[in-house]
Amino acid sequence: TKLKVTMVAWDRYDATVITAVNNFLLKVWNSSTGQLLHSLSGHDDEVFVLEAHPFDQRIVLSAGHDGNIFVWDIDKGTKIRNYFNMIEGQGHGAVFDCKFSPDGQHFACTDSHGHLLLFGFGCNKYYEKIPDQMFFHTDYRPLIRDANNYVLDEQTQQAPHLMPPPFLVDVDGNPHPTRFQRLVPGRENCKDEQLIPHLGYVA
Repeated sequence: TKLKVTMVAWDRYDATVITAVNNFLLKVWNSSTGQLLHSLSGHDDEVFVLEAHPFDQRIVLSAGHDGNIFVWDIDKGTKIRNYFNMIEGQGHGAVFDCKFSPDGQHFACTDSHGHLLLFGFGCNKYYEKIPDQMFFHTDYRPLIRDANNYVLDEQTQQAPHLMPPPFLVDVDGNPHPTRFQRLVPGRENCKDEQLIPHLGYVA
């Protein structure tokens, strides 16, 4: 079987290169000599996320379609931590992307079911204030193309990037209270009456 590289990442100081291969192994290479330093095993499906720690060159995060998120020490070639994205009643969710916070204390991941996963140190009280379901009211609006082949929002006939900032709604389309609407860039300084959406649809 011909092996394929699915993702490549450099460590923070470019001393090593990490490659994800479609046999589910991660390979750690010396970037100057090309010498193979470690083969890291743990994933059991393809890996499309490799993310280097923002300042600690030993630490790399990997995630993939198996729902696993691994934090690795690439100096020692060992696993530091493993998280599994199990979704109740639906099996696991493939992890599509991950990013570290600038201070390296947290990382966020997105999965195939539209979830945002937050990992890190400290208390989660800050995040408990946020509703479980957050969508923009425009997320699933249909798009069309005009005579010039430009993309437009079907309802308003505007280019999506020229539309006003969207409102935050739950999965059923019900708008969230005004304090959450101010989290949307462009709505930070709006008065309360400007934060109550009128989401009627034109026939």
